[in-house]
Amino acid sequence: MANANDLEAVDAWWRAANYLSAGQLYLLDNPLLTEPLRPEHLKRRLLGHWGTVPGLTLTYAHLNRLILRDDRSVLFVAGPGHGAAGLNAAAWLEGSYGARHPGAARDAAGMRELFRQFSFPGGVPSHASPHLPGSIHEGGELGYSLAHATGAVLDNPDLIAVCVIGDGEAETGPLATSWNAPAFLHPTQDGAVLPILHLNGYKIANPTVLGRMRRDDVTALLRAHGWAPTVVAGDHPVKVHEQYAAALESAFERIDDIRAGARTERPAIILETPKGWTCPARVNGVAVEGTARSHQIPLDAVHDNPYHRALLEEWLRSYHPEELFGADGAPVAAVRKLCPEGELRMSANPVAHARDSVDLRLPDVAAHTVDVGAPATRHAEATKVLGRYLRDTLTANPRRMLFFSPDEHASNRLDAVLEVTGRRWQLEPGPADEQLAPDGRVFEVLSEHLCQGWLEGYLLTGRHGVFSTYEAFAHIVDSMVVQHAKWLREASRYHWRTTIPSLNYLVTSHVWRQDHNGASHQDPGFIDHVLSKRPEVGRVYLPPDANCLLHVFDHCLRGRGRVNVVVAGKQPALQYLSDERAAEHVAHGLGVWNWASTDGAGEPDAVLACAGDVPTQEALAAAALLRELVPDLAVRFVNVVDLARLFPPDRHPHGIPDRQYAELFTATRPVVFAFHGYPWLIHQLTYRRPGHDQLHVHGFHDNGTTTTPFQMCAMNGIDRYQLALAVLEQVPRLADRLGRLREHLLHLLHANTVHAERVGADLPEITDWVWPGDPDHH
Repeated sequence: MANANDLEAVDAWWRAANYLSAGQLYLLDNPLLTEPLRPEHLKRRLLGHWGTVPGLTLTYAHLNRLILRDDRSVLFVAGPGHGAAGLNAAAWLEGSYGARHPGAARDAAGMRELFRQFSFPGGVPSHASPHLPGSIHEGGELGYSLAHATGAVLDNPDLIAVCVIGDGEAETGPLATSWNAPAFLHPTQDGAVLPILHLNGYKIANPTVLGRMRRDDVTALLRAHGWAPTVVAGDHPVKVHEQYAAALESAFERIDDIRAGARTERPAIILETPKGWTCPARVNGVAVEGTARSHQIPLDAVHDNPYHRALLEEWLRSYHPEELFGADGAPVAAVRKLCPEGELRMSANPVAHARDSVDLRLPDVAAHTVDVGAPATRHAEATKVLGRYLRDTLTANPRRMLFFSPDEHASNRLDAVLEVTGRRWQLEPGPADEQLAPDGRVFEVLSEHLCQGWLEGYLLTGRHGVFSTYEAFAHIVDSMVVQHAKWLREASRYHWRTTIPSLNYLVTSHVWRQDHNGASHQDPGFIDHVLSKRPEVGRVYLPPDANCLLHVFDHCLRGRGRVNVVVAGKQPALQYLSDERAAEHVAHGLGVWNWASTDGAGEPDAVLACAGDVPTQEALAAAALLRELVPDLAVRFVNVVDLARLFPPDRHPHGIPDRQYAELFTATRPVVFAFHGYPWLIHQLTYRRPGHDQLHVHGFHDNGTTTTPFQMCAMNGIDRYQLALAVLEQVPRLADRLGRLREHLLHLLHANTVHAERVGADLPEITDWVWPGDPDHH
């Protein structure tokens, strides 16, 4: 139990951190208040958030006491990351902030720099961004803290992730479902998550739902999810210190019991303290402390209003900085003694910086490729082939690789992975359940937010994983992937952060084969979203067949610091490239398929391009039709795997020069492009390219319903007949033959429509089509 001396040390550290936090919001100079505050000591623009800070620093102080007592490895995750001033202060007191930001050493000059940098041009952001040692969670967009903390402890049995959750964040959907973590966390192979629900009662401007609920109802809510909450409440520092110390000791003891095999609820703490605690109680006669008015800047006119400036000085001096810092600005011994050393500091925990991250041992791709024979004559299920490769990847990396899916792992044909592991599950299994295992490596929960959040937490702490999902519902995590991409970009600025493994999406059950589910499942726009973000981070791959998919995924799993989106179908489909040719094609990212082209060594009449597995099949069938109908037509066939290759090189690092682009697509000939997604994405990527005015893109136009696979293509204009017609319409010398050819192609298209609407399936010449070319030409 904590004694009086322990709690005095905690209180001193807490006061020091609060002083430093308030200083970051307001002060530009005079960091130790060695003279009365004057306007020139103050920042002109006051930016930041005070309301959550006292709860964060209070928690940090009490955790430091236990870390020092027990040598615990603790990761601090702050859901309200907008309280970063408090976390900067903690890292500064521990010395890790100054080590990473040399101008901010633990002295008066360093304190001044700490204050100046915060929310200041050329400084650091107001949130727990990658600049902050020990942070894996920025907390700018609320909702993901508990999922990140849960992902961080997976396969980290010695780690305790303490996650402070603001009661505003607790209203978000992702956080609400994150309480399900006990149903998945293994008691001994994973670390422990300790959620601390901070009920300070207010969001930015309004009361919080949980803050106004009866305490019994809040505790019942947590208990229903497998947590055993302890309530710590009050506004008197001494009494709160006593309660909090006891609650944390009890929580850590329960964690130890669970690690030792006890089957019991996991600990949680409900912390009720005033919002903006210790700031001025009233300003201009209006309550501030304990209200939403303390959320950001409690005193917002200090530069020009002497009354506010006097209140600020009174507030800062209430922490007694002269007792906490020496004349040189360094923390006094009474404060320093509550700071752990080395890697025991939460701000220097190596887990937070992915220091122990190692690359995967990957199987030989060639051992998993399929024999394609002659191109476009044999079928395979691309994701099923990939599943066997991922199975062997997991076998070679049993504690560094996880799979996440919203109840779609087997549906997405990755079931080979389940030959060597199970689906993670800690609850009581039912008699009809299959392939559940308490230590399974496949996490399936019907929440894309949880899948993404858990995977991000796992990646941010240095491990590897795959998120497989239906294409249309990848949009559910649109905002999450943006936040992660921003983190990756910002983290790359700091050499002391290990570049973490890439975030790899397998986007399948895609738009062109959701003919059975209908319009609700038909949306290929996730790739538009990703490619619109930081070019240093985002990658999109559209492998046309199984062998290309294997080589793409092998590349993605070897990479770091990227967001890779791989779009691939799961249904049986034609295969095109041998292992060797697939490897070369993926390495180049795009290229001419000579076996499907008729331009020889000369200039083509037109270019038929494609990206995506179904568009590739339809484009090939169109090329075969054109050979048959117009033997003298010279067509160049180009396939694109890496969409970013279409960017100019000054817009994306994967972009190719205009010269190379023109060598493939020409600068003067018409290009008909069959595309997997919305056609305007290709135009956005290529609008500056030579010959763009002759680029005609066929893609998804949001015309979808429950129909046949070919009719989905026909409804959106990427079927073989409309593609062939589009090529013919762009070649002027064929004008005298165009009418007859158009009538013939539209007749074939109409015949399939009639057949599909009569029997519910496409014609055999569609479903059984294979490449008719001369085998010698392959």
